[in-house]
Amino acid sequence: MKKLSLISLGILASLQLAKAQNIASKKWADLFSYNNVLTMKEDNGKIIAATENGIFYYTIGSGEITKLSKANGLHNIGITAFDYNPQTKTGLVGYSDGSMDMITPQEIKYIVDIPIATGYNGNKKINHISITGDQAVISVGYGVSIFNLKKKEFGDSAFFNNTGVYEASNEATMFGNKIFTVTNSGLKSHEINGTFPIYSSWTTEATGAFTNIDAESELVYSSATSAFMYNNGSPVALPASFANIRDVVVTSNNIVVTDNRVYTFGINGISLGAVSLGEECNTAITTGGKVFGGTVLSGIKDEGNNTYKPSGPYFNFAYKINLYDNNQLMVSSGARAGNYNFPVDNPKKPGFYFYNGSEWIYSSYFINNPKSINVLDAVINPANNNEVYFTNYTMYDNGVYKMKYNSANKDFEFVKYYNLGSTPYYRRPAGFASDSQNNLFVSIGYVDDGGYPSVGIYDKATDDFIIKKYAFSSSGVQKPVFYENMLWIPLPRTNNFWVYDYKNATNLSDDTDYLLKESNNLVGTGTISVAFDKSGDAWIGSDNGLRVLPNAAAEIRKPDPKLEPIVIEQNGLGEELFRNSPILQIEVDGGDYKWVSVDGGGVYYLSADGQKTIKHFTKENSPLPTNTVTDIKVDKKTGKVYFVTYNGIVTYQSDVADVNSNFGNVVVYPNPVVYANFKGNVTFKGLAEKTNIRIVDAAGNVVHSAVARGGYYEWNLNNQKGTRVASGIYFVLMTNEDGSDKATAKIGVVN
Repeated sequence: MKKLSLISLGILASLQLAKAQNIASKKWADLFSYNNVLTMKEDNGKIIAATENGIFYYTIGSGEITKLSKANGLHNIGITAFDYNPQTKTGLVGYSDGSMDMITPQEIKYIVDIPIATGYNGNKKINHISITGDQAVISVGYGVSIFNLKKKEFGDSAFFNNTGVYEASNEATMFGNKIFTVTNSGLKSHEINGTFPIYSSWTTEATGAFTNIDAESELVYSSATSAFMYNNGSPVALPASFANIRDVVVTSNNIVVTDNRVYTFGINGISLGAVSLGEECNTAITTGGKVFGGTVLSGIKDEGNNTYKPSGPYFNFAYKINLYDNNQLMVSSGARAGNYNFPVDNPKKPGFYFYNGSEWIYSSYFINNPKSINVLDAVINPANNNEVYFTNYTMYDNGVYKMKYNSANKDFEFVKYYNLGSTPYYRRPAGFASDSQNNLFVSIGYVDDGGYPSVGIYDKATDDFIIKKYAFSSSGVQKPVFYENMLWIPLPRTNNFWVYDYKNATNLSDDTDYLLKESNNLVGTGTISVAFDKSGDAWIGSDNGLRVLPNAAAEIRKPDPKLEPIVIEQNGLGEELFRNSPILQIEVDGGDYKWVSVDGGGVYYLSADGQKTIKHFTKENSPLPTNTVTDIKVDKKTGKVYFVTYNGIVTYQSDVADVNSNFGNVVVYPNPVVYANFKGNVTFKGLAEKTNIRIVDAAGNVVHSAVARGGYYEWNLNNQKGTRVASGIYFVLMTNEDGSDKATAKIGVVN
């Protein structure tokens, strides 16, 4: 049985890492897919595999798997190249934006100063990395660069500029005292000398479109259909009929060519056989006399059909997430463009991913499905936990689909299609909501020629959806939110917000519709998100800012309810919070704090009233994969926050779990506070919803007092005069709002 373990600092044992970078911490974790293995390296019975968003490390003998990603050490996502030197335990990771991570036994260093050719405006991604000793050859879209691993800096670069047109180095490697590279026009070489940067001095060894190259005791390169041993400049074709070569790997013992099958050859070019791993592979290696393939969809796979990878969803594409009891997750992967109107055609048709609390399950229904698939939402049937409904927001196969879980083969099987009375283009379902009676609702956009927003209400008697069409033109619609027996529905293609009071799900004649519009102080050209806090206020996000409807369930029934902006003080002047910013998602945690996703601006963590920014996470200062977070969900029992993006999902363990009027498990950390080791604030969590705090010294003198709200507080270790307290023991005395519950703590301070 294979054993899975996650090292807390994300340190791969084989790389002997001792220090991670400062944007990661134990609070973060990733839910990335590790299925698509791009390249692998072997080190004494251990395989290091690079995937799109991270690296994982598999020990063949023990089955242990560890992983390294932006959540626990790396600086980026979008890995496009990787190499590793077993002798120096040094790895080099290349990314799609041209940056690199250098992993050494001492640190992970972010490299962003890769040379760029003057006038080059093409793709900056790292195509390939090849390490030889302390030198690495970096292949990019405009040529090759040499990177010195000891100095951690670039040396010479050769820009392949031929009459103003740059030619990409597909791959390159060092062999002898020369650099060899394969391009779309040929195999080229140059000695590492003073003329190396001059493209006209490079030698074309062979003409043709070549894609792969590797070298150790021999140099081997390939096109899509042929592989050649360099043989001192007299190429010898390897004896096999190839159709689509994806990779070439050379070791001191053999040559491995990955095609539809994995072919192995001796260093002398004699065929040693070929095996099929039953699925598409990007790369393959041999170790211990066995073939291991880096697959597109199953991680590492051996000849015995065993797969090895960290737990994760099928793909990284993600759009919305729904949380359920027992740590279950349902993730949808769709997307929309054109101001939330047009479905995005993803050629991989990801569908949805389900985590049952212990493993990720992916439905075979989505594999090679000829239908258009664009799942904007997927939910467990509130009346039957073995069923899943998903919305398919497409042009031609649009509708609601029902699936049933088959526990015998761990698969979701198709049950029924509900087309919602649609014809091509019209009636595109966006998202679901359910009420306390387990009634299921679906929001529907682009209904009929007028573009009306609608709600489908599932009718158990007919096993179909009854369509309630609102007589207001707005082709776009968002996922509804159920609150106080009403559906609250953002309308992203118009500056309006729809509230549907259905009263009785089986009787449409008594329904009431309410519409918030510009005259109610909405802003922008479309509403996108909504959330409700503990006071019953509706926080509504638009493509141009944020508005709050206090006491929303009561105010919405009044003739002319008014929404309010959040006004904060900036440099002595009042400034509207998130003015002119698209608000993608709003989530309220157990302490009534707000998590707000701003398109292109990351995620803000706000105080309950929105007046204070507690944290601001971006891709630059945190493990967020991108600054566009499409969904946020908080597990209020644990405080774990899920951030969903088109580039994958990460989680953050916040300090705020479900909060009530009494104390929970009060924790104060770090404790003791040693200034030489920690210079931040001391965190209090597990507090009551409103907590009166007094901190006294050993003599009983009050050094700090405060009122904390939301079950959480941070102390900067300053006394009431604003200076840092002296070394010593401090006692924390806490009571809840009415004094019916008390808690104490003790803090040691060492300056």
